Amino acid sequence: MKGAGAMTSATTVTMALSTEYRDRLMRLAREVSFDAGTRLFEEGRRANRFWIIRTGTIALDLHVPGRRPAVIESLGHGELVGWSWHFPPYLWHLGAEAMSPVRAWEFDAESVRVLCAEDPGFGRAIAVWVGQVVAQRLHASRIRLLDLYAPYGSGGLI
Repeated sequence: MKGAGAMTSATTVTMALSTEYRDRLMRLAREVSFDAGTRLFEEGRRANRFWIIRTGTIALDLHVPGRRPAVIESLGHGELVGWSWHFPPYLWHLGAEAMSPVRAWEFDAESVRVLCAEDPGFGRAIAVWVGQVVAQRLHASRIRLLDLYAPYGSGGLI
């Protein structure tokens, strides 16, 4: 399922960052893979890393008391997985699970935050990118929760 806030080009790393900043970020990347069904993180736990998907699909979900987690959005190639690492207190706001085998680039959050502090231009570019992702995920969450729990669904609201 692709969430209501389906990926826009502004949220992919290739469109969000200049070549210079993207190359700087990618120097910190390490390749990882996850089997289908692997939980990447849980709501409320420490957010100390993030990923950019190379292949596969990751579902973002929201804890709903007394129910199964509500899948908010599915993410694919080039998309950022995790934004909570960028904002204190660095705790995950959602959960994430690999829906298929996933290959990704993983980043240590502290290392990226240090780079952001050392280079204000890089830091601003990362902040704008992460901010765009947060706004898009908030929109997708709203639409998905309306679809799941409102009497008449989202009604196609934008």
